[in-house]
Amino acid sequence: MDGAVQAAEGAVDLVAAAMDTAIDRIRREVKSQKQKSDAMCELKTAHDWQAEKEGKLGRVEDLDNPSYFWRAHTVTVLLGLIGCLVYTSLIEAPVEDAGHNGKRGFAVALFFWVTLGMTIMPDGPFLRPHPAIWRFAFAVSIFYELLLIYILHQTPQEARQLLKYLDPDLGEPLDEKDYGGTCTVYDSEHPDPWHNLWDKVDIFILSHLLGYWCKTLIFRDWWLTTVISVMFEFLEYSLEHQLPNFSECWWDHWILDVLICNGGGTVLGVYTLRWLRLKTYHWRGLYEIPTYRGKIKRFFGQFSPHGWIEFQWNPLSGFERWFAIICLLTVFLITELNTFYLKFVMWVPPNHLLNPIRLLFILLWGAVALRETFELLDNPECDKLGRQSWVVITIVVTELLICIKFGWATITKPLPRHIALWWVLGAALLLVYTVVKFYLLKPNHVPQPEKEHIRVGSPLGSATGTPVRHRDPPGLEIQRGEGEEDELLRNEIREEKKDK
Repeated sequence: MDGAVQAAEGAVDLVAAAMDTAIDRIRREVKSQKQKSDAMCELKTAHDWQAEKEGKLGRVEDLDNPSYFWRAHTVTVLLGLIGCLVYTSLIEAPVEDAGHNGKRGFAVALFFWVTLGMTIMPDGPFLRPHPAIWRFAFAVSIFYELLLIYILHQTPQEARQLLKYLDPDLGEPLDEKDYGGTCTVYDSEHPDPWHNLWDKVDIFILSHLLGYWCKTLIFRDWWLTTVISVMFEFLEYSLEHQLPNFSECWWDHWILDVLICNGGGTVLGVYTLRWLRLKTYHWRGLYEIPTYRGKIKRFFGQFSPHGWIEFQWNPLSGFERWFAIICLLTVFLITELNTFYLKFVMWVPPNHLLNPIRLLFILLWGAVALRETFELLDNPECDKLGRQSWVVITIVVTELLICIKFGWATITKPLPRHIALWWVLGAALLLVYTVVKFYLLKPNHVPQPEKEHIRVGSPLGSATGTPVRHRDPPGLEIQRGEGEEDELLRNEIREEKKDK
């Protein structure tokens, strides 16, 4: 009996010791995670925005003086537009054709608006190859949003017939290509054993590679690009019951798309980013370069960035940054889905010219919008959403509304049960991770981004009392707070002595 009691007590002691060890290990892990969170939250700004604002970075040196091609020429453009209107309305022979006159009036109005935007709209964050190109892209984005709003308020059949003004072959029902079917890579019973592989290889392989190279360049982060690549494949898996175009073999999803095409484009983008980051940005005027080789090199250099800012998104540095990155990825994935659903509901063939034109402008708008978004998240003095970001968000939402309205019967097809359960599980894990990371392991003190204090009349300033910016040494604000608390405590002690 005593032996059994001793054995039971020994087992209880072992269990207690194991529990103590496990609890101690959990405490050490929690402490380690809190230290990592504290270290991550000690990051201030990824880019020195104040130094850039004051011109103290010293990295970009542009000796190219403003020339004829860099001036706005507002009066010249005004006279040219008026002359264009006079010619099209009074000199050009009229045509008694309502369709021709409608197309001509629409084209002239679009030309007037885009030219006006290139002339008077403010510059964006990009200067190369010419600011007018980015002003042109912004003007086109506004026109495209207005066109989407007009299409949104038409019936599906009326909206499809509008495309016949651009191409008479549009507006006809399409047969969606299914990339699934037999997924055998090597079919020994067929005359061409690799016919399944060749059937999946088309021009879109190159578009995948080029697209993810561009995505890596505009995000300037290979990790976010990879997340988008993997998440979009999951979306294709989940929505293949709605669009046959999403149905693909497993090796087409993960090997051909993710690893070879998307991964290859991402790797090329990483090497391009590395070259742009290490490049010296020193600009000279074309006429100041003596050799023809130097002139040619300077000409092609005009198509590279004027300067370089490395995007450090730091999604784990705080809850606001984490939530913003999730929203950013969501908007980007919706943009990707809109590409396929718009083709489906508007009956646009995949190989039509409208698709690459739209993708090109989405790329230009997205590059500017991501630059503005990064500054909004990273620059403490930036407190508003950029112009291009605002327009891009409205474009994505309007395209989504068109897809929902025109393809309601397709969009409302419910997800298969096992797919829905996987998405619910993924959302729950994301929520749990967010709570654990930013609530349970929340650091005790999160320093704010470093600010500068302006003191007027500094001895280092000019004789006229010009404000001079001085950066307070780290910890000065804390020392001031402690000094004030000590002074209040001494005053309370004096008051108590007087009362006694």
